[in-house]
Amino acid sequence: MERFYLIVGHVGRLELLVPQGARLVQLRIKDASEAELRRQIARARDFCAVHGAQLVVNDHWQIALDLNCSFVHLGQEDMETADFAALNRAGVRYGLSTHDEAELERALRHDPAYVALGPVYPTLLKKMKWGPQGLDRVSRWKQIAGQTPLVAIGGLTPARLPGVFAAGADSAAVVTDIQQADDPEARCRQWAEACA
Repeated sequence: MERFYLIVGHVGRLELLVPQGARLVQLRIKDASEAELRRQIARARDFCAVHGAQLVVNDHWQIALDLNCSFVHLGQEDMETADFAALNRAGVRYGLSTHDEAELERALRHDPAYVALGPVYPTLLKKMKWGPQGLDRVSRWKQIAGQTPLVAIGGLTPARLPGVFAAGADSAAVVTDIQQADDPEARCRQWAEACA
């Protein structure tokens, strides 16, 4: 599992940042037509293949299957409708979001490629019904998850990485710290170096 997990909202941003050292990148598109989703996911798939990066498609597992993508990320709501049997038959790996122990247990029953926990710190990304989980929760999640890789997300910065990894996270996912940086490319390089 790559320690640096970049999350972007548009294929253009992915094309800008993958060359800066991101080897694991999630394309998380929230509001777009199906045609636009397919266009961006196919472009991201091809770009990542050329640059030796692993693309993870957020939410849109059916499109990922159609376009022969190899990795998806599903939230708890997406798990309700996802066809895990079809994903498994196609060899598509999946990561699953978790926020409490019931969700973690449910996610682990699906034998995911990773489980994500967040927000670890206060986050600006979206309104959530969960408060910051903290590093103690990261450690507890890792104990429960065992060999399943654990991705920490929410309010992470390069300065917070040593504590996050010491607490047991296998990977650190970042959105806002890079997307809102004055120089996203330089910030992405900092992340890649900090996680190396």
